[in-house]
Amino acid sequence: MRPPSCPASASRFALSLLAVTAVVAAEPALPDARPVPRLQAVPQPQAQVSFQRDGIEIARYHFGRDGQRPFLFPVPGPSGRSLTRLGHPRDPESHSHHNSFWVAHQFVNGVNFWGDTSGARIVHLRTLRLDDSDTAAFLETENAWRDPEGKTLLRELRRITVEELEAGERLLVLELQLEAVVGEVKLDESAFGLVAVRMAKTIGVRDGGGTIRNSEGGVNEAGCFRQPARWCDYSGPIAPGTIEGLTLLDHPMNPHHPVPFHVRDDGWMGASLTFPGAIVIPPGQPLRLRYGLYVHAGRPSPEILERRWQTFARTSFGQFPTKK
Repeated sequence: MRPPSCPASASRFALSLLAVTAVVAAEPALPDARPVPRLQAVPQPQAQVSFQRDGIEIARYHFGRDGQRPFLFPVPGPSGRSLTRLGHPRDPESHSHHNSFWVAHQFVNGVNFWGDTSGARIVHLRTLRLDDSDTAAFLETENAWRDPEGKTLLRELRRITVEELEAGERLLVLELQLEAVVGEVKLDESAFGLVAVRMAKTIGVRDGGGTIRNSEGGVNEAGCFRQPARWCDYSGPIAPGTIEGLTLLDHPMNPHHPVPFHVRDDGWMGASLTFPGAIVIPPGQPLRLRYGLYVHAGRPSPEILERRWQTFARTSFGQFPTKK
């Protein structure tokens, strides 16, 4: 409604607005309304789910079938800037598989699911469940690990939970259940897989002056590369005067815990599940895995990071729905 230009008319217009406002204010609250969850997993166009806190995005999941694998991007820190990126900052073509925060493995029954050139793909089949609350939101999906001929080697159930912490920090929890479809499936010995993170360029040790630390006191690539650890942290500048980072947490119930972390000064880190040795998944005996990604401000002390890991270590695996 456009207000009138005449002073008298303007006064009447103002009074009418006050009357409308008074009527609206006098309306009672909806008696059966449920509280609006602060954290929500909101489906988006083009095969995406936006995790939001109070309507502001704090992570986004991509699962389009035209891609090589599902992944999370962006992963904003408390400042609102993404702490991850897509691709290697100095070699984007041959590292196109570095998809922010992702799941893959170099050799599954000899088939390369790590890179983008073999023709093997991790394909989203369906969304099983979405849920919201004031403290966490989660997404459950079913995926198929298919070789270049389209044969499914693994059925994967995946749950991604975003948990709210203090001061704008959060914990992303990734749970996986891998089931052999036809015969046993072997995850061959490799440093590449199963969970990895490509950090933002400015956080990298080489490109931005960041720092890598692990639970055993190692620092940067020289002290952390392929070394067993409970957790590995990558922190660095994300904006002028602002330091933030990510800590990748390995759950003590995962095989080969504490696993070696394949971590580089050029800005990436991964929990190398099968670097200590191959893992065989027999039919009817699924492999269950649980990882955490602590999204934090500043550069927390090792003591704070260790306490964060201990809290995560006390959590248990959630139950996935039975196969229909």
